[in-house]
Amino acid sequence: MDHVLPERYESPHGTVRWACHGQGSPVVLLHGTPFSSYVWRDIAAALSTRHSVYLWDMPGYGSSAKYDGQDVSLAAQQSVFTALLSHWGLDRPAVIAHDFGGAVALRTALLDGVRYDRLALFDAVSLRPWGSEFFRLVNQHAKVFAALPPHLHEALVRSYIATASHPGLRTDVLDALVAPWLSDEGRSAFYRQIAQADERYTAEVEDRYHELAFPVLVAWGREDTWLSPDHAVRLAEHIPHAVLRWIDQAGHLVQEDAPARVTGLISDLLARE
Repeated sequence: MDHVLPERYESPHGTVRWACHGQGSPVVLLHGTPFSSYVWRDIAAALSTRHSVYLWDMPGYGSSAKYDGQDVSLAAQQSVFTALLSHWGLDRPAVIAHDFGGAVALRTALLDGVRYDRLALFDAVSLRPWGSEFFRLVNQHAKVFAALPPHLHEALVRSYIATASHPGLRTDVLDALVAPWLSDEGRSAFYRQIAQADERYTAEVEDRYHELAFPVLVAWGREDTWLSPDHAVRLAEHIPHAVLRWIDQAGHLVQEDAPARVTGLISDLLARE
């Protein structure tokens, strides 16, 4: 499957690019930060043989709009996701979320009352504290980092994204993940998304995870250095009926490190009665 998002949705926070592949019960994939729907490309292709698979780039990410003053906070992404689900006419879709996308999915369900058929959370931003030491450093000093000249910015982004993988990313994959952040608008957008990261957005829902009344999968790369595997255990404890699964030899970017294992876990979840 070529990774192209031909459709457009005009949200209050900028144009959202999206695509739908396949036919069958709906499955919606949410990416994290600093990624895009590109990370789901191979898994989406596999799932689309039996499902209608929806991919989208959040405002400020991938091929969606990026601009000065843009609100790319968790609250903004939540409002866009709720509106997108209505735009697509989906009722109780299965939702599969990674990293920051996990927090978007959780807030959408708990604060907007959107009902899912089931939910998978892969290495999900969900409990405080968030992110790696580097992420927290940039969050506190975003303006300083945003002033880096382009060649140093590229080196920083490339090195940072590379650490999301345990075995290491292929050069072409790393290039694709870095590319959206290299233009003038992309450089600003990279630091904007980190600057607007605020742990209050998960603090608002952390004590409500027990309310999730549908099947939930919590899956984590055992070698995740961005969000410690301790988060997986804590998150599963917050959702009493959640199933916890580990992904061996995988870091934070489990879709790239173990695509077959991730696809299998999602397929098992979708097949559950």
